[in-house]
Amino acid sequence: MVGAPALAANAALRGGAGLVKIACPRENQQTTAGLAPCATSIPLPCTKNGTISVRAIRQLNSLAREHDVLAIGPGMGRGSDVRKVVGALMAVPDKPKVVDADGLNALAESGEWWGSAAGPIVLTPHPGEMKRLSAGAGLPQDVRDRRQDAVALAEHTGVIVVLKGAGTVVTDARRVYVNRTGNPGMATAGAGDVLTGLIAALIAQRMNVFDAAVLGVWLHGLAGDLAAEEVGQVSLIATDLIDLLPEAFAILQ
Repeated sequence: MVGAPALAANAALRGGAGLVKIACPRENQQTTAGLAPCATSIPLPCTKNGTISVRAIRQLNSLAREHDVLAIGPGMGRGSDVRKVVGALMAVPDKPKVVDADGLNALAESGEWWGSAAGPIVLTPHPGEMKRLSAGAGLPQDVRDRRQDAVALAEHTGVIVVLKGAGTVVTDARRVYVNRTGNPGMATAGAGDVLTGLIAALIAQRMNVFDAAVLGVWLHGLAGDLAAEEVGQVSLIATDLIDLLPEAFAILQ
């Protein structure tokens, strides 16, 4: 899915990241780079299905050491190679990580992934991904109590959970924030990729990781509210959120 990493990269740039690098399968690099011209990009070995190959792990580990934060998952696809790549990236020491989309699916299919994970980690699941993560961790889920589910996963795995949806919940098991910005028009493809890039950008600017997750969620929702005022909830798409991030930051300031 070539658009997903481009959305995350463009959101990270609008979120204040000075340099964003997209690491993607060689077959997709030119297309993805064209969608995010202000980001740099690097081609990775890919499988016959077009997903990142395990042969890219050494290269990715080297790249990870050069950067401040890793955003993992948008557009990756699924498969055994992807699971191994995600597992290797999660183990990179001393690097904060924001994990979304197929990165979350890989974790849900990988057993006790938190045992080998390193560095501050933010997971940003929607309810379906949350269900799979909870099942993979052996946790019961009560969809009627989103706060309780998010806290349980955060406590069990030691990560920060951003459970998206109406009233997005952000928790590290000790602190809980429930967001009040945003609207139903944001339930559109790519909105989660934008949030991933935005949170990663805030972390890259040396913000406390929990605070970055909270502020990212709030700004993301505010940009959605501003976009809804301009185009309406029905017509809102993910690029509208990126376009309105500058105005959201101006309101914050």
